[in-house]
Amino acid sequence: MANSTSTTIPAPWSWTPSSYWDGNDGSWNTFIVEVGTPPQPFRVLPSTAGQETWVLNAAGCTGNDPANCTYTRGALGDSTGYDTNASSSWVPNGIFSLTAQETVLGYTGNGAYGFDVITLGNNSHALSLEHQVIAGIADKSYYLGQFGLGHKSINFTTFTNPLDSYMTNLVGKDMIPSSSFGYTAGAAYKDKAPASLTLGGYDSSRFTPSNVSFAMNGDDSRPLQVGVQRISAQNTLIGTAELLPSTTYHFVDSTVPHIWLPDDAITAFTRAFGLNYDNTTDLFLVNDTVRGELLKLQPSVTFTLATDAGDSSAVTQTVALPYAAFDLQASYPFYDTPTNYFPIRRAVNDTQYTIGRTLLQEAYLTVDWERQNFTIAQTTFDELDNPRLVPILSIEDAATRNATSTQQAQTGSGLSGGAIAGIVVGAVVLLAIIAAAVLFGLRRRRRQDQIPVSASDNQQHYDDDSELRFSGHATELHSDSPASEMPANHTRDAAEVHGTSAWSGAYGKEKQDFVGHYGSSTQNAANRGVSPVEAPGSEGRRYELLDR
Repeated sequence: MANSTSTTIPAPWSWTPSSYWDGNDGSWNTFIVEVGTPPQPFRVLPSTAGQETWVLNAAGCTGNDPANCTYTRGALGDSTGYDTNASSSWVPNGIFSLTAQETVLGYTGNGAYGFDVITLGNNSHALSLEHQVIAGIADKSYYLGQFGLGHKSINFTTFTNPLDSYMTNLVGKDMIPSSSFGYTAGAAYKDKAPASLTLGGYDSSRFTPSNVSFAMNGDDSRPLQVGVQRISAQNTLIGTAELLPSTTYHFVDSTVPHIWLPDDAITAFTRAFGLNYDNTTDLFLVNDTVRGELLKLQPSVTFTLATDAGDSSAVTQTVALPYAAFDLQASYPFYDTPTNYFPIRRAVNDTQYTIGRTLLQEAYLTVDWERQNFTIAQTTFDELDNPRLVPILSIEDAATRNATSTQQAQTGSGLSGGAIAGIVVGAVVLLAIIAAAVLFGLRRRRRQDQIPVSASDNQQHYDDDSELRFSGHATELHSDSPASEMPANHTRDAAEVHGTSAWSGAYGKEKQDFVGHYGSSTQNAANRGVSPVEAPGSEGRRYELLDR
């Protein structure tokens, strides 16, 4: 009997979204995280750019803010923010600047960092890990908290002791099959069609299959970068319009809602949709008359995404959005009353070219951090109650599975090559013996004794224990799926920490308290006067801030 091999691989995990639709820049389906012991619940948004968990700090709402400030910023119940004194598992680490990718967009802030229990969800199927990096945030640049879907290491002050992200720890503890995820943001305008977030795989019921796979960008501060070859619109105020005069490369970042564009594209959008620029908030507004006309026309906008923005023959993927996806409202602290706006922003240069979660209302993003590739496909809303989770295996587990499949193919029905050859030879010998026996019998009719002839069975029987066993779901991605196992173009170690970027020190010690930032991020970015070698992701050095 052959040696049996049994491998159990964890199934992908679907994080059920909350029933809440939140945000001061639109209506977004949030997710529940519980922090501390006993657990304190908060509503947060997934971040495709970050790798940390942020929730509201008690300093985030003051007497000058509306009475419902803490609720609108994600706190639940009577909470005024994350109360570290009430958590027996809290371990403080200090106040640090929020060194996030969105710094290049003018987002600012500090976080009260430490370590605590973080639980994803609030039901019997929740995932929970102890001693995870957590930050309490107050600055209103990030109005809601976030959960980072990234896998990069987290660093404080020095690079000598990098800390694994929550996603990396889930894989290390065999709670999900790989460092990967599938996400679509949900659509409030479609009867509140819920968001979908799967860790360790994707939900194949939520998108139309795509054969386009994008290699991650070599600059790992902007890994999810796609070429945008075209943005076209139909049924606008001026009819059909081309909205992107020149091709660009954009970073997909669900942390922010807006689409950051060059000036010529901004001009095209403004003309096609009748937008008015507010230089106080840096937002593009839609007055009631124009909005009424657009609601009658029902425009649509189509993004053509390519593996190479400058190559007209490159493989492309289109994502179409109705006008309703852009028909958003901005509220406090942008405006005292909800105000209709269109979620585009003017980019100073190409480091700010970003596609925010507006696109992910109609697009499904599948990311495989280990293989360094991702896909973007058109979201579907036809089977919201029939999820089909598909795992993305780690490279190691996929190799084991493939090796086992090859072995099974070679053994076929259970006969080895030697056994098959033995049977053939035995059959030939048997026929020769039978023929000789018949001839001998004819010659010796008087002898009635039969000469018994038998052949031993050389077959080797293999039991089913030699098969790898996988728990719950398919072990191989379909050929038309967005997460086919493609070789990574970049094989950088996920835990590698890079040197100090050109942005180090551009923010930090002078920001010693929680100060809100609601003004023009364009002006702030322009005044920096430096083009970053690497935008400040988790690889950027943190500076601990003095607590006043």
